[in-house]
Amino acid sequence: MTFSFGLGLRTQHYHDFLEKPQPVDWLEVISDNYMVNGGKPLVMLDKIRADYPMVMHGVSMSIGSVNGVDLEYLRKLKQLEQRIQPMWVSDHLCWTGVHGRNLHDLLPLPFSAEALCVVKRNVEQVQEYLQRPLVLENVSSYVEFKESEMTEWEFLTEVCQATGCRLLLDINNIYVSAFNHGFDATEFIQGVPVESVQQFHLAGHQNNGDHIIDTHDHPVCSDVWSLYREALNRFGFVPTMIERDDNIPELEELLAELGQARTIADEVLTQRVAV
Repeated sequence: MTFSFGLGLRTQHYHDFLEKPQPVDWLEVISDNYMVNGGKPLVMLDKIRADYPMVMHGVSMSIGSVNGVDLEYLRKLKQLEQRIQPMWVSDHLCWTGVHGRNLHDLLPLPFSAEALCVVKRNVEQVQEYLQRPLVLENVSSYVEFKESEMTEWEFLTEVCQATGCRLLLDINNIYVSAFNHGFDATEFIQGVPVESVQQFHLAGHQNNGDHIIDTHDHPVCSDVWSLYREALNRFGFVPTMIERDDNIPELEELLAELGQARTIADEVLTQRVAV
């Protein structure tokens, strides 16, 4: 897999990407923002897509829903996928609603055998419909379930091995959940199968002392950079992007953060070659 660096495409930066070439290898788009019939978002997407490869990242697939995946959602997703021909399609390992009601939040699952069966069924349905592997992201969480029978990384491993889906490891989310629940973030990284990891996310958060909220509205902190270095040593050179969803700065600031990711990756590469 070619190591590359991307950014999440946000409306604030449309002009930057149209005005001149930017030092990014690809862009990640929020699928749900473009699953529409016409309008300015799709016009802008088509123009930018002409110059940058893209990946699709959804927030409402609800892969953990006991009701299954909404077929109308899948239809719109595939329509967009066929339009922009992304390198891969991802969403979150969570549920976002039930009985037709979308709660617009990434809600955690119990890591149980019952939930595992639901997720496997839904992933297989999506992959059959899209005719490509689905990429699933680990979410940050703030509660644990008594019903859980395994760790999050064991759950992820079971899903990947059973369905052939792949993983988008959000390094910040691992850090946030590890802090909130008191597990070892390094154990998470060591517990995930190397061959399943497709992409990394790097982002910021809000540390409230006794708990952390995954806000994605701050720069990447030093501890998350350190965990990224660990992930590079474990998984090798996986496509990496900076994700900022609120308090979005000028593009130059995000490019500087992306440059920091490149520097760390170069350092790890040098160390691996030396060994």
